[in-house]
Amino acid sequence: MVTLPNETFLIEKVPQTQTYQGSESILKSPKICFSHHCCRLGEMNTHQILLQLKVTRRRNVLLKNEILLMPLEWGYNEENGPEKWQHSYPEAAGARQSPIDIRAVDLQAFNTNRKLSWNYVPENTKEVSNPGYCWKVSVDGTGSNLSGGPLDGTYVLEQFHCHWGQTNEEGSEHTVNGEKYAGELHLVHWNSSKYSSFAEAAKYPDGLAVLGVFLKVGRKHLELDKIVCQLNKVQFRGEHAKILVPLDPGALLPENSGYYTYSGSLTTPPCSECVVWIVFKDPVEISQEQLDTFRALRCYSSEDLCPCDEYKGFVKSNFRPTLPLGQREVKECRQ
Repeated sequence: MVTLPNETFLIEKVPQTQTYQGSESILKSPKICFSHHCCRLGEMNTHQILLQLKVTRRRNVLLKNEILLMPLEWGYNEENGPEKWQHSYPEAAGARQSPIDIRAVDLQAFNTNRKLSWNYVPENTKEVSNPGYCWKVSVDGTGSNLSGGPLDGTYVLEQFHCHWGQTNEEGSEHTVNGEKYAGELHLVHWNSSKYSSFAEAAKYPDGLAVLGVFLKVGRKHLELDKIVCQLNKVQFRGEHAKILVPLDPGALLPENSGYYTYSGSLTTPPCSECVVWIVFKDPVEISQEQLDTFRALRCYSSEDLCPCDEYKGFVKSNFRPTLPLGQREVKECRQ
């Protein structure tokens, strides 16, 4: 606890940190941010910390006389990244987790007379938001559905979002024979033929169907740019912005509809094993500028202090590494 005249500022403990008392003490280990600028307490003596606290309070950054050194519940940095998720979300350690490396040696032919088909209503693409780990577009699913292929019944589009990496050499969640792409788009649907809501469907192995689309750097994607041009309005976690023009999710899919399919999970907590995955074989192109706009999103709200992680609060990388296939089958459809 650091005490100022007539005021108290609390510094909450985090793993491997300590608090110290006394005007000459050096506070070591924990990180803290002021006005979105990062510093280590171990690099400041108490006098410097008190001075910084005063400056911060004048800037109205300090709320309720408290500084909370608390990481996000889950994320993609060293403190709360994918390898830690299973501690809070046990299903993340399950046997049917996603993503996977799609290897030629594991592929089985998928022969079906039921062509994978989709129908999306561009006017029902409503808004883009920043949940703190990606951008996400919400959809009024009425009339927007997916069926055929490996799916039994009709699946309604709920939302779509994207994953990317800190460099163009990584970012996709699935890989193909070890090859990574710069990003991966996910269109998330739920089984309306069997279940009454997305929440109910997410409890069952056939509840969700996700279309995965690999992204590579190349030409600007014009349909995707309808989202990109709104991202400056959702820079911080919790912000929302309307999609101003009709946006067709189908225009985000590759022209070649060949795909891989297998049973897996959500790639973010709670990592529920409820997904029929359909990963398109061919990538689509987006521009370097579009990808850099993704990386400029922030994982904290405009009212919060900047987390002092290795990404300085930016969503530079948000993909989960591949996990073992185990006893599952991966099928290839060349439709």
